[in-house]
Amino acid sequence: MASPDDSEQTSDKLYTPQPGEAQLTARAVIAGCLIGGVVSAMNIYFGLRTGWSIGGSLIAAILGYSLFSAIKPKTAYSRLEANITQTAGSAAGSMTSAAGLLAAIPALGMLGFELAWWQLVLWAMSVAYLGVFFAVPLRRQMVLVEKLRFPTGTATAETIMAMFSEGGDAEEKSRALLKWALAAAVFTLAAYFIPQLGHPEGPYLGIIAGSALLIGGVVEYSRGNTQRALFLAILAPSALLFGDRLPFGGLEAVAAWGFSVLISPLMGGAGILIGPKVAASLFAGAVFSWGILGPYVQSQGWAPESIMSYDGGVRGWVLWPGVAIMVADAMTQLLLSWRTILNTFTRPKGSEAAAEDSPANQSIPNIWWIGGLAVSTTATTAAAAFVFGIPWYLTLMAVAMSSVLAMIAVRSTGETDINPIGGMGKVTQLVYGAIAPGAMTTNLMAAGITGAGASQAGDMMQDLKTGYLLGASPRGQFKAQLIGIAAGVFFCVPIYTLFDKAYEIGGEELPAPAAHAWKAMAELLSKGMDALPPHALAAVIAGCVFGSVMAVLSKHGPASVRKYLPSGLAFGIAFIVPAYYSVAMFLGAMIFMVWKKKNPTAAEKLGFSIASGLIAGEGLMGIVVAVLTLLGIEPLT
Repeated sequence: MASPDDSEQTSDKLYTPQPGEAQLTARAVIAGCLIGGVVSAMNIYFGLRTGWSIGGSLIAAILGYSLFSAIKPKTAYSRLEANITQTAGSAAGSMTSAAGLLAAIPALGMLGFELAWWQLVLWAMSVAYLGVFFAVPLRRQMVLVEKLRFPTGTATAETIMAMFSEGGDAEEKSRALLKWALAAAVFTLAAYFIPQLGHPEGPYLGIIAGSALLIGGVVEYSRGNTQRALFLAILAPSALLFGDRLPFGGLEAVAAWGFSVLISPLMGGAGILIGPKVAASLFAGAVFSWGILGPYVQSQGWAPESIMSYDGGVRGWVLWPGVAIMVADAMTQLLLSWRTILNTFTRPKGSEAAAEDSPANQSIPNIWWIGGLAVSTTATTAAAAFVFGIPWYLTLMAVAMSSVLAMIAVRSTGETDINPIGGMGKVTQLVYGAIAPGAMTTNLMAAGITGAGASQAGDMMQDLKTGYLLGASPRGQFKAQLIGIAAGVFFCVPIYTLFDKAYEIGGEELPAPAAHAWKAMAELLSKGMDALPPHALAAVIAGCVFGSVMAVLSKHGPASVRKYLPSGLAFGIAFIVPAYYSVAMFLGAMIFMVWKKKNPTAAEKLGFSIASGLIAGEGLMGIVVAVLTLLGIEPLT
């Protein structure tokens, strides 16, 4: 294929910068760091409850634009400044994942390894920059030559263009996000003092259901739907009087297995974001694991202790097939991406002649990323030895593996918008299970290095794609990314430390499903089959087969079958978290689907903002609740 000429190189760009247009300004960077810091803080709460984290690019772009629209500065806020804001914001927001605070670090905590806040800061600052330096030399090939889509990066660029051409949309989205965040925060605080609001049972369930029906009746009456309003008004007293007989209200036996009502803005918002297929997979996994498999295991006497006990209870038993499904799904998906992996290390004909799209004074000098990589590698090696006692040569091997796996992660992100951090970590754990058997700390933190590289490399390349489409300076984005990472560390580490003191991470309040998967993998590689509870080996084998088959069929199965297949990852997560989490996310997704059917335009326009607001409101108020818990302030009921 012939090398494209300059005109073809720029034909896919969305914007041509104006002469002298502001880019890397202090206000844009500060706004991005603050918004991204908030995203990283809420990701602690969100990720430790669900196993997922949220990118900060779109949130930072929307809120940054809205902030400066409200302030109305003398010098107008520019599109390229919005790009810097989203770059710094996404860098800060991704630090929760890059620092290992959702997987490797809490997994270590479950194994009894305690870390001081300054050790977490030292570790996070050491590993966070590896992925950025890995990503820089890949920009030319992935963005300029092959023009991979990078869906989130492309969507962010298109959102920035839409906001500046139609300011009303951006302000409406921002208002929706802030309004629902405030509502979620108020509800979360109220539910702390009156726990029955968030987890209603018996009469409390009736009060909430009846109130919801009454409010729905008022809304329908205001819209002129008299018949619907009357119907809801008639149902409301019944719910108030017979709440303890409603499904899951008085059924204590069912509720003991986790099938109780959870009213959580965060889980509802998560349901909107993950979509109906993943939400249905969670629900199906919950029904199978907690409704069928768990009771069977207990009836056979294989897990005689209390249901929710990890030590001898059903929860500790079903954890293993759940982890097996997650690991098999991640590894199989990685193997099925062999063409993507192969393309990472091959270069299409003519790519050597591809023209650079930025002037020399805007491109990133080689000495910056090469020197940065040397410094960050040295810092990571020193931190790993000082904090975790990992020999220097094992850390260097992890960094080398991370550089290769980060390339794969970047390509996967560019093609599918999925960054396989979990899969990258499992590959590293398997390798270190062989070269450092029995060393669980080394196993986890080597995988943490790989996860950090994959996380930040994928995030950086999404941002560079946004910048490319807007004609921005890569050098300016590079600087904003470095600053944003530092800001994210000083937001997420204190919040993680706070939650670690206030709650049992890995327990019922913060189940940390990703961390349980990493911990289980490290234990299995260290102790062999002795790590498994009685009779769990068959379930692990079945889980591996199921996860692998689902991954293969979802990629290569008939189209008529694929749409009905569950997500293996989500199905497996449902084994690890209490069932009411999966049910709550499923209900959130279903409510959104009903809204989308009735008003598709509004749902498409505001769905992301509302979901982000719900998650942010509960996530940030969760920090306040943790402080109240530490202060010993008791609930009212």
